Amino acid sequence: MDFAYSPAQVDLKRRAAGYAELLMQYENESEEAGGPLPAQTVRDLTRAAMDAGVYAINMPAKWGGPGLSLLDQVIVEEEFGKVTNCLWDIPWRPANVLAYATDEQRERYLMPIIRGERFDAFAVTEPGAGSDPSSGTTVAERVDGGWRLTGEKWFVTCGDIADFLVVQADAGPDRLPTLFFVAKDAPGLVMSRVPRFMHNAVNGHPEFTFTDVFVADADVLGEVGQGYELTKEWFTDERLMIAARTVGVAERALSLARDWAIGRRQFGRPIAEFQLIQGMLADCATEIVVNRAFTHQVAWEAGNGIDAKTLHAKASMAKLAASEAAGRVVDRCLQIFGGRGYDRSYPVERLYREVRVDRIWEGTSEIQRLIIANELIKRGTRALQLSNPA
Repeated sequence: MDFAYSPAQVDLKRRAAGYAELLMQYENESEEAGGPLPAQTVRDLTRAAMDAGVYAINMPAKWGGPGLSLLDQVIVEEEFGKVTNCLWDIPWRPANVLAYATDEQRERYLMPIIRGERFDAFAVTEPGAGSDPSSGTTVAERVDGGWRLTGEKWFVTCGDIADFLVVQADAGPDRLPTLFFVAKDAPGLVMSRVPRFMHNAVNGHPEFTFTDVFVADADVLGEVGQGYELTKEWFTDERLMIAARTVGVAERALSLARDWAIGRRQFGRPIAEFQLIQGMLADCATEIVVNRAFTHQVAWEAGNGIDAKTLHAKASMAKLAASEAAGRVVDRCLQIFGGRGYDRSYPVERLYREVRVDRIWEGTSEIQRLIIANELIKRGTRALQLSNPA
């Protein structure tokens, strides 16, 4: 096993870093606007992402995507994580489960996303179903030619700009979890509220209500009853990408704090010479390299024969470890900045607010611990070991 980047990966990291630096130029504008950027700016940044080969990075080349491996995607997402205001949403990442679309669905829904013409949003969470998506109450009743959806979805990330939703609902009298394509302009679908959160994200996380929303049979994604398994697959992918991005968050915070510590003088010398500051810098650096290594390992294993259940647990490990470490790193770095770190005009303050949600969305830290423990109890300590494809 060799984790040294190939020449292609070195170039990929360079392009991703260059694009991230471009996004950073819009951080202050996004913060001052409370999140959104002008539509033309988003279009320009979308085109720049395509030109850099970092748009829809989880899509295969045969459909017009870059055709990156999961490890390649982690390399890109780590660079994206260094950007505040969730501007990494602009280089769109379609839901991985769209790969299960039929040929007709792919042409209608997925291909326009890859071309930057449309956007999707995954709708799973409900008022009473957060950490346990299987406890949802949104239902799909069988009717002539399709289904009628009724229910409510919360925290639909990027639902405000999406053209359609991928909705998990319990179908039929047997309440079989199923995924449905639902157009945003479908009669009976209402975006009822866009909450304001701690961070000022470029896109929102709105709430939706479904009142007798008709969905044709042709708009079932996968098979009836396959929804929960597909949602788990989506969670696995998202959790690994969160791990990668939080490593990037921590790395940018440390870079900023290191430079500040060298330049900031107190008591006649740079604060970088104080051992307490040095200890914080060292702890930050150690947590970053450890979590980068494990996140890269899991991504590599995913492309080298690891089974889906073990990958599910290891992605939870990566998200748990990296997101909690990033919280500690950014907290130390803000402390190094002192009062400046509490000033919203400094990126470290935004990083501090924004990294907090990574311990909540796509499964709380507590849920990740349950997933990991369940894997250990059922299958032994193999989840702690390096996968051996042979």
